[in-house]
Amino acid sequence: MFEKFLLCFIPLFVAVDTPGILPLFIALTEGLNAAQVRKIIVQSIITAAVVSVTFVFFGKAILAMLSITVYDFMIAGGMLLFIISISDLLSIEKKQRYIDADGLGAVPIGVPLIVGPAVLTTSIILVNEHGSYLTVTALILNILVAGLVFLISGKIYKLLGKAGSRTLSKLANLLLAAIAVMIIRRGITEILR
Repeated sequence: MFEKFLLCFIPLFVAVDTPGILPLFIALTEGLNAAQVRKIIVQSIITAAVVSVTFVFFGKAILAMLSITVYDFMIAGGMLLFIISISDLLSIEKKQRYIDADGLGAVPIGVPLIVGPAVLTTSIILVNEHGSYLTVTALILNILVAGLVFLISGKIYKLLGKAGSRTLSKLANLLLAAIAVMIIRRGITEILR
């Protein structure tokens, strides 16, 4: 049973990519106070959990009903990530851009950063192989791991300093733009097949 759980947990850990989205989380929450950051973390965990669990049970039916493929999902998610990354790359000061702290945890952190096309696609595959119970358990655990890492992001920020964090933020946004293009490209490639 534990081996099957690991076979669910590890692919989802790679799909969630907590180490990869941590710099983006730091960049998006830069300048917010501790209470706002905690609220964003809770909101992102709840949003990611609700979306991913709902998708496990109803995803195929919902997408089929709306005539939306996973590849359409990839293209839309990629476009959203690209817009966010370009906005951050082109801004001189983070504070010049309005950050909606009330919705930031839901979009883009909860969806599509924590739970994006990779997680949704992986979860569909895992449900077919290992069942809903193990897949949902692995999803929830991965989302909680992301939340715990986000909780210590302040310490990571202090370690890097303002200049280091700003540099890391710009590099992360450049990486996010490239990831967004890759997601869009994969979606288009799969549609054309």
